[in-house]
Amino acid sequence: MNKIKIVVAGCSGRIGRILLENVQKSDDLILHGALDHTGSKLMGRDAGEIIGAPCGVKVTTDIASALQDADVLIDFTRPEGTLHHLSFCQKLGIKMVIGTTGFNAEQKEQLRTASKNIGMVFSPNMSVGVNLTFKLLEVAAGILNQGYDIEIIEAHHRHKVDAPSGTALGMGEVIAKTLGRNLDECAVYGRSGVTGERDPSTIGFATIRGGDIVGDHTVLFAGTGERIEISHKASSRIPFALGALRAARFLQTHPAGMYDMQDVLRLK
Repeated sequence: MNKIKIVVAGCSGRIGRILLENVQKSDDLILHGALDHTGSKLMGRDAGEIIGAPCGVKVTTDIASALQDADVLIDFTRPEGTLHHLSFCQKLGIKMVIGTTGFNAEQKEQLRTASKNIGMVFSPNMSVGVNLTFKLLEVAAGILNQGYDIEIIEAHHRHKVDAPSGTALGMGEVIAKTLGRNLDECAVYGRSGVTGERDPSTIGFATIRGGDIVGDHTVLFAGTGERIEISHKASSRIPFALGALRAARFLQTHPAGMYDMQDVLRLK
């Protein structure tokens, strides 16, 4: 059996390290390339040294070289970096698994355009559990569509640079779509001072940043006399990496196009 050749972008990052470890453990995947930022202390060294298991793949900034003859690039970096990698993947016909968050509307459109030529799994959260939660929210929103106020509360570590999280926004989009609303028009991202009564058509977001919280998300449906809460709490980043590897396997049997983890898990 031919192994799927994986390139990891941001290999020294939190998710990058976990990806390296789990690719090494896998029977059907092989590390083909390892990319990191300019100035990384790991530059030129064996990527396996990061996890204590040398593998013969050198950490580099040479994107074209790392991607040559690869199957899939897995990218959990920043929007600017991901789009830079995207240009090379398009030229070389390399599939992409993108877990990067914080893209604006124009950048998302660039991804959609590129997906006409290469297979791409793009999801605000690669966790299997989170994507099951998306499906549960779709069901809940369809039933609790009258008389319930909706609030999304998310908490992450102090180093996270975007807010609300991509996962929280993804939850909001699932709910808004189910209710026939436009999230851009009904989202409320902060409240302060005299706000007046709550508009029942809005979806509220609350953001917490502190410590080393990996990722907590709760959607509150608050009705009269009862509350329904649907929560997902991550205690480590391993589920994100395992989901990304599952997405890489999915791409091997699917044509060019834009997919998400709902496609990968057959939840649509």
